[in-house]
Amino acid sequence: MKLSDFSYDLPKEHIAQEPIEKRDLARLMVVDRAAGDISCGVFRDISGRFNEGDCMVFNDTRVIPARILGNRKTGGKVEIFLLDTSREISKALVKPSKKIKEGEMVVLEDGSEAEILGKDGSARHVKFNKPLEEILRSGHVPLPPYIERADTQADKELYQTVYARNEGATAAPTAGLHFTEGLIKELADKGVQPVYVTLHTGYGTFAPVKEEAIENHKMHSEYYKITEDAASAINTAKHRGKRVICVGTTSARVVESVSNGGGEVTAGSGYTDIFIYPGYRFKTMDSLITNFHLPCSTLVMLASAFAGKELLFRAYELAIDRKFRFFSYGDAMLVI
Repeated sequence: MKLSDFSYDLPKEHIAQEPIEKRDLARLMVVDRAAGDISCGVFRDISGRFNEGDCMVFNDTRVIPARILGNRKTGGKVEIFLLDTSREISKALVKPSKKIKEGEMVVLEDGSEAEILGKDGSARHVKFNKPLEEILRSGHVPLPPYIERADTQADKELYQTVYARNEGATAAPTAGLHFTEGLIKELADKGVQPVYVTLHTGYGTFAPVKEEAIENHKMHSEYYKITEDAASAINTAKHRGKRVICVGTTSARVVESVSNGGGEVTAGSGYTDIFIYPGYRFKTMDSLITNFHLPCSTLVMLASAFAGKELLFRAYELAIDRKFRFFSYGDAMLVI
């Protein structure tokens, strides 16, 4: 399958630069796979699509302020984008990487310092002179590169889901941005079981696919965790013939990574590099809530695998025609 098969033309004005004022008033496009139908509505009304006993899987990762800004002692600006914060010496993308010599000290916005060490592929190792927890206090929200503005104080909460609690992501699981606490309660009152898993979405989410034959693409790896309670709730729904609805491609990747092939999932944690594209047979997920994704991205490939590529791209054409808002702060899609 060719990379060019997943390309489409998107007018720049369709890329959402700001979040909508009220999360659940985003527009919603509903794609019915069985009927081949596409309809439009408002996200706030999504609870009417689900039934008692259904299980909705949310990714509760929380985005860290991973963009650290500073200056070289010669005066040039430096950006340190943290990729791995689990060790004493962090792994990061550094700009401008080629100009900075190994061992060079960078003065950060809060007055602390970072020593830029050796390379790790396209990344660098970085050692801070203060605990990372303190460094992050002056960090910036890692808004995606297609949002062409500086981050604001408001983004620190707006670029989080209302249920975000486990820190570690450097990109938000954006399908969840449309939910409010009231809407989650409405779903629970209806008997839809909310379940929380964790997948720390990383910078690799935005990494371009460079292989024309997509089967040759090497997927980035991300940390996940699914508890015994979460796995039990998902398995109960499957045993009862109810639906498992994944909120976002990240939740879908967790559920499908831990599926036994017969629909049941197993609790656990680790790293997943599962790459889902057309031809993949979904084992556990029955419905998907997602956003509108970048052309030629692994995310649009996953959505194509689930909805069917022809139907999904027909929905994208309609979304463009009806001026839907695309990407992270954009509108939503429900594939049933």
